[in-house]
Amino acid sequence: MTEQLDGRTILVTGANGGLGQEFVRQGLERGARRVYAAARKPQVWEDSRVVPLALDLNDAPSIAAAAAIAADVDLLVNNAAVAPVTDTSVLTTDEDLARNIFETNYFGTVRVTKAFAPILAANGGGGVLNVLSLSVWTPINSVYAASKAAAWSATNALRGELAPQGTGVTGVIVGLIDTAMSAAWDFPKVSPANVVAASYDGVARGDFEVLADDESRRVKALLSGRSEDLNAFFTEWLAGAAS
Repeated sequence: MTEQLDGRTILVTGANGGLGQEFVRQGLERGARRVYAAARKPQVWEDSRVVPLALDLNDAPSIAAAAAIAADVDLLVNNAAVAPVTDTSVLTTDEDLARNIFETNYFGTVRVTKAFAPILAANGGGGVLNVLSLSVWTPINSVYAASKAAAWSATNALRGELAPQGTGVTGVIVGLIDTAMSAAWDFPKVSPANVVAASYDGVARGDFEVLADDESRRVKALLSGRSEDLNAFFTEWLAGAAS
């Protein structure tokens, strides 16, 4: 079932990427009246309903400027993130790189949400959609995974904080998506179109959480068991996916 977003005004961070472009496209397809396509270096869009918007998650003035322009937003899609290919260890990843990952994936997401929370309240409450990662529940050895786990925790906290103003908060859990960001990893991937479709359906229904692929649903089912069993499942899955 495809839920509509008729008349909504959406802001998508990281709009130039493969997943971001799909959030823009499907937002319009589902009836959004306007989509702000936010990126550090906004691209040109052919559809007049798309408004390119400069926004850098690590630059507070650019976030404030974007909020001043996009004062009609009622759905914020926190999609932007970084996942450097050199980030392969919590212990040995360069500390400056680790800080940048957290600055973007955790602090950046919180900064943008903080800036737009009053706008969402003024526009009837609206919603926040945070694109997270299956890595928040699995033993992935990377700072990226740790940053997304922090963002997952913040998502759950923000849900309670923003509820009194009528703002719903939805977290998207998903494994590898077939975009440029995951091109270096040779594992099965889900299409951006499927992820965005599941995400927007979840927002329209008011879901707290969207499990956007089969792996996420399998892992969620294991979370009530022993951590050792989850680790064994994931190790086996990695071995099978790589073979």
